[in-house]
Amino acid sequence: MESFGSIECFVRSAEVGSFAEAARHMSLTPAAVGKSVAKLEARLGVRLFQRSTRRLTLTEAGKLFLEEVSGSLTTIQNAVANLASAEGRPVGTLKVSMGTVFGNRYVVPLLGAFMRRFPDISPDWHFDNRQVDLIGQGFDAAIGGGFELPQGVVARKLTPAHRVLVASADYLAQRPPVRGPDDLSRCRGILIRSPQTGRIRSWQLTSLEREQRPLVLKPSMTMSDSEAACCASAQGLGIALVSMPMAVPFLDSGAVVRVLPDWYVDDGNISLYYAEHKLLPGKTRAFVDFIIEQFAEQHLAARFNATL
Repeated sequence: MESFGSIECFVRSAEVGSFAEAARHMSLTPAAVGKSVAKLEARLGVRLFQRSTRRLTLTEAGKLFLEEVSGSLTTIQNAVANLASAEGRPVGTLKVSMGTVFGNRYVVPLLGAFMRRFPDISPDWHFDNRQVDLIGQGFDAAIGGGFELPQGVVARKLTPAHRVLVASADYLAQRPPVRGPDDLSRCRGILIRSPQTGRIRSWQLTSLEREQRPLVLKPSMTMSDSEAACCASAQGLGIALVSMPMAVPFLDSGAVVRVLPDWYVDDGNISLYYAEHKLLPGKTRAFVDFIIEQFAEQHLAARFNATL
């Protein structure tokens, strides 16, 4: 039987396309990973990678071998991790990615209850608004919206990703009434610039009757952060389109009100992402079940639904 460690080095290197990156995830040196893969190739009598100075590329034999062993490797690792749990309880480092504001506002407050229930899990939580490579970067789970679903990753819907128009009551009181989407073109707009692309995205408004109209605001200022846009809107500087999770605290406090409450933007879903395994690690299963349970108990899906 081939060395379990050598097979793991091969699989991780194939996933990330680099001995150095695989070594970082496995807490080894790049030389050790490369040497282990070379020994595996020598034992099998085939070349698994085409090597270049920039990237590893799987050979045909390497592709076939990866298909055969990757799923089994994960199953074995998960089985070992689950058996190693302290007295049957989930254990281990839980690496999760989530959006900065969403995570701090709605997930971090759950941390105390999570740790009391699962004291042997060590959170390693990363706050970033960019999409991560769940498998390649070694994450156990991620929370966000708009993720592409690569092979082997599943999504559990937490809430719709609705966006709504908000402004301060004072700003609206000083202007002609906004009765429909056509009236927005005369209003000062606080626009959101994508921090990833630098572009200002175009949006389609949807009514409760499912009618769609383009969103047109008179550009007044741009922000690369939705919370900053909410703060600017609360100061009476214009109308902002922001996600419901961002808007809820401002709406609850009365700092802003909804503009055209019968209209919203449907931006997909906010979901919980994790790798699909026959035997999911206990720590990941515990986190998935806990987050779904808490969203239901706190009625967060309903609070973030702009149609209710």
